[in-house]
Amino acid sequence: MAAHYFDHNATTPLDPFVLEAMLPFMGANFANPSATYTAGREARRAVEQAREQVAAALDADPSEVIFTASGSEANNLLIRGFADALRTEGAATTRLACTQIEHPCVAEPLRALARSGWDVSEVAVNASGVVERSSMTALPMDTCLVSVMSANNETGALQPVADLGAAFKRDRHDMTCFHTDAVQALGKHPLSFRKLNTAGVDALTVSGHKIGGPKGAAALVRDRQLPLIPLVYGGGQEQGLRSGTENVAAIVGFGVACTRAVADLEMRTLQAHRLQQHLEAWLRSRGAVIFSAAAERLPNTTFAAFPGIDGETLVSLLDRQGMAIASGAACGSGKSGVSAVLLAMGVDPVLAKGAIRISLGMMPYGATSIEAVDRLIGQLDKVLSQLQRFAAVA
Repeated sequence: MAAHYFDHNATTPLDPFVLEAMLPFMGANFANPSATYTAGREARRAVEQAREQVAAALDADPSEVIFTASGSEANNLLIRGFADALRTEGAATTRLACTQIEHPCVAEPLRALARSGWDVSEVAVNASGVVERSSMTALPMDTCLVSVMSANNETGALQPVADLGAAFKRDRHDMTCFHTDAVQALGKHPLSFRKLNTAGVDALTVSGHKIGGPKGAAALVRDRQLPLIPLVYGGGQEQGLRSGTENVAAIVGFGVACTRAVADLEMRTLQAHRLQQHLEAWLRSRGAVIFSAAAERLPNTTFAAFPGIDGETLVSLLDRQGMAIASGAACGSGKSGVSAVLLAMGVDPVLAKGAIRISLGMMPYGATSIEAVDRLIGQLDKVLSQLQRFAAVA
């Protein structure tokens, strides 16, 4: 593990309070929550308490929360489950859409559906990486599903999902779904499923390991009226939508992490924003381009490039100094080594190849300090000077 960690959008350290809540269910309280004897009922109560905690953090009803093993699974359940429901209901239309900047766990299931005959389109973003309302109203009226992420994992750009959901739903038939992947937003930006649902958002996805919780626990929060066909059949757990014995320890940890992630959010947001401003002021002074700078962004996320400097090289050299950051290639499409998000924004591929992502910790445990940011700045300054000297010689 790097001595100094600046990749919190990838995953977060496990909160000790979360671990403490999980430990009993990794030891003595090991019962299957579907069992009817005392130990099983205790496990069931723990799962349902976690469901209430997740719902409270999202201003949702507990009955709207479906536990899954990952955000990827939750997104697949929503997309493929709704598409299968459309087929089952005999819907005539086969039009689905997502934005050009979605995480692969949204884009790939849609591409798989396209290969099986569905009409799938991608909604463009502007130069700041934001979807405009007109893009929703321009979708064909028979589009049944659209997915727009709440906050981009690379740039941190926030999408106006309530407004976009309302624009999409206007004058459309009932058999439609507007979904938002809110994995990056939870714990960094206020979320209310109740308000979003009123505006036209039918479902959202969240995940535990982005907020100080364990890997292996996530949730799809959806309007109970939304028709879904399960991906996994079996014992009928999670309202028949996600069969399989629940991972009680991880779910319990997820619930506690959600409670802690929304506590004092306004204060933690202000603290992270101050650090972001401090970091970005220095980056600009060294000639960096900050992507999505004109957009409303997550307060912990900076996606930047130094013209003429390769992003992966920066990441590698900083890693040797115990500094963990991400490159644009790590967040993007892979083969080209260039962020697909930046290409969708119209960024020059040469500049995009230099992208690095610095995502600060802002959960109650593992929050990044000003001292840590200054250490990163000091190491970045040394590495940049070294690379620029080499470039001058070459």
